[in-house]
Amino acid sequence: MKRRDFSLACGAVVAGAGFIQSTASAQVKALEAGVDYQTLDKRVVVEAPAGKIEVVEFFWYNCPHCHAFEPAFDAWSKKVPKDVAVRRVPVAFRDDFAPQQRLFYALEAMGLVDKLHAKVFAAIHVEKKDLTKGDAIADWIAKQGVDKAKFLEQYNSFSVATKASRATQLQNAYKIDGVPALGVAGRYWTDGAMAKSMERALQVVEHLVAGVRSGK
Repeated sequence: MKRRDFSLACGAVVAGAGFIQSTASAQVKALEAGVDYQTLDKRVVVEAPAGKIEVVEFFWYNCPHCHAFEPAFDAWSKKVPKDVAVRRVPVAFRDDFAPQQRLFYALEAMGLVDKLHAKVFAAIHVEKKDLTKGDAIADWIAKQGVDKAKFLEQYNSFSVATKASRATQLQNAYKIDGVPALGVAGRYWTDGAMAKSMERALQVVEHLVAGVRSGK
C-alpha cells in the first residue's frame, strides 16, 4: 500500500500462507537492482548482532495488504536460517499512525506480539474495529485479557515513544514508500510492486540474504 493511497480502499491482496513451500523451492532469476529491489545509497544501521543478517518487515496495521501478508511472513520468519535476524517495524507515513506504532512496541515490551499481533490485524480487517486512537486501543487490549493499566504504562512510556520515533527514522532511511516492504541488511529493500507479488518479494529477500552471506 503506497503512501499516496494508504487511506483508500485497496484492490486484490496477496494470498495468505499458502506459498511458503514454493518460496523455499522456487528459483529467482534475472534479478535487477532498481527493478526487483532497491539498493540504498547509504547503508542503514542495523540492530542485529554481528554475524547476523537483518531482515525488516515494514507494516501498518490498517493496511489490508499487510493483513494478507502477515500469515505468510510469520511462517517464513520462523523458518529462516540461524544467521538471519527478523524484526517487524510499524511505519508512520502520517502523525496519526503513531498510536499503532505505540501499540506494537507496547505489545513487544510485554511479550505479547506472538499472542496478539495477528489478532490486531483481525480486529481491524475482519471485525472492522477502529483501532487508530489510544483509548480505543487500550479498551480493545483490556478485552483480550491484558491488564489495561500495565499496557498503558508501556504504551505511554519513554522507551516505547523512542522506539516509535526510531521506527519512523528507519522507514525514512530505507526510503520506504509503501507497505508491506522488506529491508535486508541495511542495504536493500523490496516490496510487492517491485517483485510483482509478496510471494516473490520473499524470494528476492532470500536471494539478497544469500548475497550478503557470501560477501557479494
